[in-house]
Amino acid sequence: MIDESADYIAVDKPPHLLVHPSKPGNPPTLLDGLEHLLAFEVVNGARLSIITRLDRDTSGVVLVTKNHGAARKFSMAMERRQFQKRYLALVYGWPDEDNFTIDAPLLRLGEVAPTRIWLKRVVHPHGAPSQTHFTVQKRFNVAGGRFAVVEAAPITGRMHQIRVHLQHAGHSVVGDKIYGPSEDWYLQFIENGWIDEMAAALHLPRHALHATSLALPVSGLQWKAPLPNDMAEFIGRSKSPTTTGE
Repeated sequence: MIDESADYIAVDKPPHLLVHPSKPGNPPTLLDGLEHLLAFEVVNGARLSIITRLDRDTSGVVLVTKNHGAARKFSMAMERRQFQKRYLALVYGWPDEDNFTIDAPLLRLGEVAPTRIWLKRVVHPHGAPSQTHFTVQKRFNVAGGRFAVVEAAPITGRMHQIRVHLQHAGHSVVGDKIYGPSEDWYLQFIENGWIDEMAAALHLPRHALHATSLALPVSGLQWKAPLPNDMAEFIGRSKSPTTTGE
C-alpha cells in the first residue's frame, strides 16, 4: 500500500496481476485482494471503484476509491485530464532525441486489417487522437544490445497507448509480447507459457512498463511507486550505463 484515506487507497500493483476480473474463472485479482484487505469497510458499505487501470503485466500506482462521492470526483478529474501520469519503460535501442512527442491516433487493428490478436492496437489516421511525451533518462548496453530508460507522460489515455507509440517510434518496450519483436510470442505464450527461446528473444517475462507516479495537482495529491525489482535488475546488468547528454 502507498497511501490510504477514508475516500481512497493507492497501491503499488506488481506485474502479472489482473486489476479486476475479466471473465469467470480468472485467477485472483488486485480488486479481490483489496476487497479482502478492506473487508470491514466493504461490509459497512464501502464500494470499491478502480480509477486508474493497468494491464496485467504493467506494474505501479493504482488508485481505488471507497465510495461513490470519491469515485465521481476522481472520475471527473480523469475526464478533464487533471491527473498527471508518469511511467518508466525499458525500450530496445537508443532514441535519437532526449525529448520527443508522439502524436498519432490509435484504433483496434481488427477494424482495418486481419489480426490474430483481438485487443491489438495500431496507429491509424481513422483512430482516436492519442498523444504521449517521452523523455530519455538513460541509455545503456546489456549483453551487447542497446537499451534505454524512457519516461512516458501520456496526454491522452488510450488502451496500450504508451506501448503502441513506442513501437511506432521504433523503440518497443522490452518484454512486450504483442508490440515487441513479433506478436507470435504472445500467441506462443498463450499456448506454451514462458519458454527459454522466448526468454532469449524478449529478455523479460513481461513488458517492462511501470506506472511510477500519479498526481492530482488541483487537490495537492501525489502517489509514487519505486522501480520494481525486475526492471531495476535488468538496468543493473549494464556494464556501461550512460545518462542523457553524455
